[in-house]
Amino acid sequence: MNTIQTLILGIVEGLTEFLPISSTFHLIVTSKILGLEPTEYLKIFNVVIQSGAILALLLIYTKTLLNDSKLLLNVIYSFIPTGIVGFLLHNIIKNIFFESEILILVVFILVGAFFLVLEKYLSHNKIELTKDCSSLNVKQSILVGLAQALSVVPGVSRAGSVIVAMMCLGYKREEAAKYTFLLSLPTILGAGALDLYQGRELILSMASGWSTLLLGMLTALITAYFVVKWLTNYLSTHTLAIFGWYRLVVAGILIAFKVLP
Repeated sequence: MNTIQTLILGIVEGLTEFLPISSTFHLIVTSKILGLEPTEYLKIFNVVIQSGAILALLLIYTKTLLNDSKLLLNVIYSFIPTGIVGFLLHNIIKNIFFESEILILVVFILVGAFFLVLEKYLSHNKIELTKDCSSLNVKQSILVGLAQALSVVPGVSRAGSVIVAMMCLGYKREEAAKYTFLLSLPTILGAGALDLYQGRELILSMASGWSTLLLGMLTALITAYFVVKWLTNYLSTHTLAIFGWYRLVVAGILIAFKVLP
């Protein structure tokens, strides 16, 4: 992997990890366009650059969690079902879900269409989005965690599943975005730790490649920091429709140019 490829993947990770457009989908597609084979090193690289994105959240939200014990507990409650599903299905996720380009593309399209249908429904005031994160209770936290568990399927988007679930419960879009950022911390750290543990032999045996990992992580960190700031402000005055249309347009382009499936 050369420097340009490293920077591109780091930027793609930082741009897409916290947007409801599936970072996994974009990393798979980008790697294919760049001609990178799905080697074990590439899998480790993707885990490491996710860590860079998480560092951006730590810089922004650590103080928030430490100063709000109720919010911290709700994040833990939400993480529990996600952690259980992720641990039990880890091998299936990595060896089956990630290997099916047709499944990934279909899911990517369906979620985009769902965003548009949901926003159309909301435009008729079927659900009032008035709540903030302080209104979350234990039951709702667990429901949000179950919704996030759906994101084990590549193309769903962890951020998208959490935001949609919270909107269906009546939470403001920007508050839903804030909660998905907070829930990302244990979710991505937990998944990343498991991946790194399983790939420990490769990591320990690497004679080179450390500079590439560091560059990718730093690129993802810087990019993600600005994306997190932008998304919260954007959703305070806009809907998810742009992300729905984005999914459909991108899928159409990939099909037209035979990139996927």
